Amino acid sequence: MNAALPPGAATTVHELIEQQARRQPDAVYALSTEHADRAVSYAQLAQGCRRIASLLHAHGAQPHDTVSLVMPNGLQTLRLLLGAMHAGLCVHPINLVAQPEQMRYVLAHSDCRVVCVAPEWEERVRAMLGTIDRTVTLWVVDPDAPTLPGEDDAAAIALAPPAPDALALLMYTSGTTGQPKGVMLTQANLAANAHAIGAEHGLTPSDRVLAVLPLYHINAFAVTMLAPLAHGGSLAMPPRFSAGRFWAQAAGAHCTWINVVPTMISYLIEGGPVPRALTTGIRFCRSASAALAPEHHRAFEAMFGIGIVETMGLTETAAPAFSNPMAPRARKLGSVGRASGCEARVVDAALDAVPDGTTGELVIRGPQVMQGYYKNDDATRASFTPDGWLRTGDLGHRDIDGFFFVTGRIKELIIKGGENIAPREIDEALLQHPAVREAAAVGVPDRHYGQEIGVCIVLRDGVACDEAELRAFCERMLGRYKTPRHFRFVDDLPRGPSGKVQRLKLAPLFE
Repeated sequence: MNAALPPGAATTVHELIEQQARRQPDAVYALSTEHADRAVSYAQLAQGCRRIASLLHAHGAQPHDTVSLVMPNGLQTLRLLLGAMHAGLCVHPINLVAQPEQMRYVLAHSDCRVVCVAPEWEERVRAMLGTIDRTVTLWVVDPDAPTLPGEDDAAAIALAPPAPDALALLMYTSGTTGQPKGVMLTQANLAANAHAIGAEHGLTPSDRVLAVLPLYHINAFAVTMLAPLAHGGSLAMPPRFSAGRFWAQAAGAHCTWINVVPTMISYLIEGGPVPRALTTGIRFCRSASAALAPEHHRAFEAMFGIGIVETMGLTETAAPAFSNPMAPRARKLGSVGRASGCEARVVDAALDAVPDGTTGELVIRGPQVMQGYYKNDDATRASFTPDGWLRTGDLGHRDIDGFFFVTGRIKELIIKGGENIAPREIDEALLQHPAVREAAAVGVPDRHYGQEIGVCIVLRDGVACDEAELRAFCERMLGRYKTPRHFRFVDDLPRGPSGKVQRLKLAPLFE
């Protein structure tokens, strides 16, 4: 799907907000699941953006500056992100689960001039800023407060609307194999994908999403925060994901769809069935950010009666670039779907397109693709083909119907005796064993084969199983050659903020 924007469609985040404020000023844009009296209408959002511009200016933010946020989810976090972009500033939400040194690095590298920080993070962030040779203003903001500090006395100011090519978002990748890279996304990149998400899922002003994913991740930023601005819908925001409260929160806020990652799906399945009254209002579940195991896909749909639309995207594409269709019978289990809002194809090592069914690297071209990496021209050049396609680093293939299937990351591919083995193939086989809750395979150095297969296993609570049983199971499912040689039982798997398993962090367990 690479449809042109409809006539009059907004091309900036600023325009997205202003259009909805004119069309439906009294309609709710965002509400808190914890405080029934706290909601933000579209008119309040637009007017609040003008006061936020004044407040950020008072704290030292100049036109086109970068504003960093070290804040968990909350209505004030949401308002700050939108208010800064509305004013033509660049926002930089910081991953709260990053290692301290990575957090210090991105604060320094981003050239931010103002840092909005939650009270519990103030002391740590202040210490980090003390090592940076640059004047940075720290603004302490409670994400759950009814208003922003000083907001009641701030005058609303009208600034010149930002241009479509103005930098709007600087979001750093997880940096599992080196320093994080700052992805540069423009106002136009973000607006284009907001429209594409709404069109892909058939969203309307009556739709409301439960916003459980952290806003410092591109999925939540683009899908749960920005997409409703394009179709006039709304979001309900809990403070964090809670498997035990999830369904009650969704039903209590009258949500019509949910946006989650596979880890959350796994936890919801573990929690077991819930009364049908809690799920009947939800017309679909959207899964993204990591591969969803077919076993979990089937189990969720059977348990809750809600269809899953599997999607995939990157920080570099402002979240989704692939999506399965909304029609249940048109979806393909195990596929990330067809290209959504962009073009996609599969190429070989020489960057030439390959026939359908042939495994290669997925590449993407479209209006949501990043401008490049901040202050890193070498990485930017390496991430694009000579004719302008973004290299995803994902291995997969396209079938004759145009559906894409992802089998792993190029850097994570296991090469045993010259044969390429996708880690996901091993994972999915083990997930069919009733004792296995999670599995992640990784390549282990081997003097005979070059690499052998190692796998980390998380067992279901209260279920016993040993290596011999799993080895015999793998031999039946995969054959002896693809059966892991090394098994490790762990309590959990290392994950990034999106829920994606960080396989390369598992390698030391096999040394």
